[in-house]
Amino acid sequence: MAQLRIDRADLEEPVPAAGREALLQAIIETAPDALIAIDQRCLVRIFNPAAERLFQYRAEEIIGENISCLMPSPDRERHDGYVARYLRTGEKRIIGIGRTVVGLRKDGSTFPMELAVGEALLREQRLFTGFVRDLTERKNAERRLHELQAELLQVSRLSIMGEMASGLAHELNQPLTAIMNYVQACRRLLERSDGAGFARVRELMDKAVNQASRGGQIINRLRRFMAAGETETAREQVNRVVEEASALALVGVAHDDIAVQVELAPGLPEVMIDKVQIHQVIINLIRNAIDALAKSDGQRAIILRTSRGDPGEVEVVVADTGPGLPDEVRSRLFQPFVTTKPEGMGIGLSICRTIVDAHGGRIWVSDHPGGGTAFHFTLPVADAHDR
Repeated sequence: MAQLRIDRADLEEPVPAAGREALLQAIIETAPDALIAIDQRCLVRIFNPAAERLFQYRAEEIIGENISCLMPSPDRERHDGYVARYLRTGEKRIIGIGRTVVGLRKDGSTFPMELAVGEALLREQRLFTGFVRDLTERKNAERRLHELQAELLQVSRLSIMGEMASGLAHELNQPLTAIMNYVQACRRLLERSDGAGFARVRELMDKAVNQASRGGQIINRLRRFMAAGETETAREQVNRVVEEASALALVGVAHDDIAVQVELAPGLPEVMIDKVQIHQVIINLIRNAIDALAKSDGQRAIILRTSRGDPGEVEVVVADTGPGLPDEVRSRLFQPFVTTKPEGMGIGLSICRTIVDAHGGRIWVSDHPGGGTAFHFTLPVADAHDR
């Protein structure tokens, strides 16, 4: 690439007036942000090409018009009064301060924009210059971020409820089975006796057996429903899913002096997933890594990696450089209620396993080279899923 070389003597050489005007015009026309200048009467005097693209007006349509035509109500009706008050009192409300406002395009649509206003004198005439940047994409991204956070919160609550229900089903089935066995044994003993009132006792025992059996059926249906893992799947780019999930999980991590290394393999095939649930898996693993690094005195880093796994699979890795896992925990890591955190519930990794299993993938843990822990999970590629 050619490099621009400027001699110091060239910088010290005064530029002729005509050259200065040509240079100013070139800067205005090539500026990437919209630049608008108005006079004291609020009439547009400069409207650069970026402003034309943003507001959908040609310069000749807007120059000489009141700047308020680019504003929706109520700013349209108030703007001239703001300028008049400043000229009268010198009190600055917006000059020199960037702020977010709403712009109005020629087609009547509105959009959020960042506005910075400056003041200048040109040939003894006061001009107000506005630099405008379209914030539509940024606001859309922020809104989507909030939507994802709300969706993840809801899915997290449902997943926790499902995992707890599954664990309770497993635990409660045993005592319910025992109740039925004990009651049936009592019934058999009573059948061997001819004492008065035994018929009534047998009737009550039958009801107890029926109710215990009914309770077991309800819990088993709940367990089957939760284990079914009904999901709304779609074809997704796994790298994009990892980027979105990490953006949510890593908010504020920079203040904790944690380095984040992202190694996303290019050209990966699409996967067929419920994106919100896979977001939850990645976020849970990243937050576990953050907690692990809180106990580390050495290098503090999180590594996010995607790659082609076995044929028909894509692999995602979330690793950390923390102290690693105790041996007594490693073998039971994905079981409910197993945790290394003093205040943890021990269901996060169990939820991750349930979600990955429901997608037809695998999840496991390994030692990270150089120290720390690496969590791996796989997802079937979309084409393999379709077959």
